[in-house]
Amino acid sequence: MPPLSILVWLPAACGLLGALLALTRAASGAGAAAAAPAPSALEIAAQEKAEESAERGAWCVPGVIALIGSVIALGLSIGYIADFKAGTHGLQHVTDVVWIAALGIHYKLGVSGLNVFLVGLTTLLFAVATLAANMRSWERPRLFYFNFMLAESAVLGAFLAQDLALFVAFFDLMLIPFYFLIGGWGREPGRVKATIKLVIYTLVGSLLMLAAAIATGVLAAQQGGGHITFVLSSLQALPLSKGSQEWIFLFFAAAFLVKMPAFPLHGWMPDGYRAMPIEVLMVFSGVLSKVGAYGFLAIVLPLFPQGAAHFQTLMLLIALVSILYGSAIAFTQTDARLIAGYSSVAQLGFITLGIFSLNPQGAQGALLQMVNHGLVVAPLLFIVALLSHRAGGSEDVRQMGGIAFRAPVLASIFLIVSLATLAMPGSSNFVGEFLILLGVFKTKLAIAVIAFTGVVAASVYALRLFIRAMHNRVGSGVKSREMTLMDGAVLVPVIAVIFFFALYPQLALHRSEGSVKAAVASAHAALSPPAPAVAAAEPAATPSTQTGSGGEAASTEGAQGATEQQSSEAQSGAPSETSESGTATQSEGAAGSAAGSAAGSEGEGTAQPERSPLK
Repeated sequence: MPPLSILVWLPAACGLLGALLALTRAASGAGAAAAAPAPSALEIAAQEKAEESAERGAWCVPGVIALIGSVIALGLSIGYIADFKAGTHGLQHVTDVVWIAALGIHYKLGVSGLNVFLVGLTTLLFAVATLAANMRSWERPRLFYFNFMLAESAVLGAFLAQDLALFVAFFDLMLIPFYFLIGGWGREPGRVKATIKLVIYTLVGSLLMLAAAIATGVLAAQQGGGHITFVLSSLQALPLSKGSQEWIFLFFAAAFLVKMPAFPLHGWMPDGYRAMPIEVLMVFSGVLSKVGAYGFLAIVLPLFPQGAAHFQTLMLLIALVSILYGSAIAFTQTDARLIAGYSSVAQLGFITLGIFSLNPQGAQGALLQMVNHGLVVAPLLFIVALLSHRAGGSEDVRQMGGIAFRAPVLASIFLIVSLATLAMPGSSNFVGEFLILLGVFKTKLAIAVIAFTGVVAASVYALRLFIRAMHNRVGSGVKSREMTLMDGAVLVPVIAVIFFFALYPQLALHRSEGSVKAAVASAHAALSPPAPAVAAAEPAATPSTQTGSGGEAASTEGAQGATEQQSSEAQSGAPSETSESGTATQSEGAAGSAAGSAAGSEGEGTAQPERSPLK
């Protein structure tokens, strides 16, 4: 397989190449127009209109090159999944180059069981989202596709980074293209407001994480002889004190919970989901939210296990409230986008619940559910866009209805996605939620019982969305029609992967098992306090402590005589009373004590009062 850097930077390179080619083409066209005879005013207007239509139309040069780059990245990620050696928790396909030697920062990338399927999910969703974006026109397509591809590179870099400083750099880089994608191509009204709220929330979280990352490197250097490093494996070998781990854990948790989002740090979500173009929202909800959950598994639990154990109950309560709150609001919403948005809050609550069960079953369920949620929410949002086109541009479920009348294929695909959303038995989502609840049952029984209501609520809001849109009476502005072949090209690959994981979830579970166990091992061990040291010896008067090792429970004076007698009897081949008492079980300890005392009296000729061996 090629180096991981090719996978990471290929999308951004294709986005830049497409922008440059389109710019060169526009410049050459302008030069040819300057050399030609001066056209009339009508010809100029027609030419400008044609150029604008070509620039903004579907299948423009930047869009096609971006699509080629995303498909190649998808092929590479499939190759890494196929080449991944299961049964190990170590890194594979490692790229490690010293980046900033004075600060101990490495450009280190690696594939592990924690990120291999998340990388595949990222490339798949970006590929189908880029295909969907090519089906419509965009203003300034060169900039749009460049930012879109830069976002894919940033997400891939965050998943593959094995250096804490490099992870923070990619984590912050993700914010830049989405700032422009929402602010420049978002929907009105509320585009600017949504952009500002998103930037404020995520920027505050990123600054907290940056401070925590620097503190981690500095404090670890003080314990490691003064040489600073940010390589994750090196930091894990230099554990911080319990107090340092606790406050650093809170800083990382704030950054990751904002990105997911989770209650109560989800304030940017409603405006952001309304404003984002649907193609951007597909990857934002399907992939970016998983970076926060992945950060808990790959960074927080291995580096700050005592902090994770200390705040376990707090994180479980945040996850539980996210499940209940997201489910309740999703049920009351009428905007189809926000139904998907608040259902994501609930599903990410389940993922957080599994991670902070701090046992392998819950963590494996959480990792599988990250992949499942991305595979479900991206086609769901694309279907919302298709429903909106058939309902006169409205995304209000009250204005939909009867769309399934002349669109049986669309209705069937929508039903598959809905059943996967509610974790129907037989789906991969069911396996993920089952493992999560199993892990939480072993940790906090009461929280697991309450969280089960989220499974029931998911069936309510998922089926409500499906029934209101596809059945009931036909809405006044609804035009029922089947989806096109291009719509199918977007949906069918994702649906095929959903079916594959439903039939064989063991592929992901087997490849992630070793890495998940290694990630949660330290935090799981920190939950149980160390067992008290066993006393070196106990008073001989306690019968249950007799071990029968040759009259050791006898008095100090009697021990010498017993030893001499045992030695003489051993030479004659006859066992002594002391030897017999030495084979006595714990239940016969009283008899062993008496035998030891008798041996002592025979050795000295006079019985002595028993004393503790410690005396």
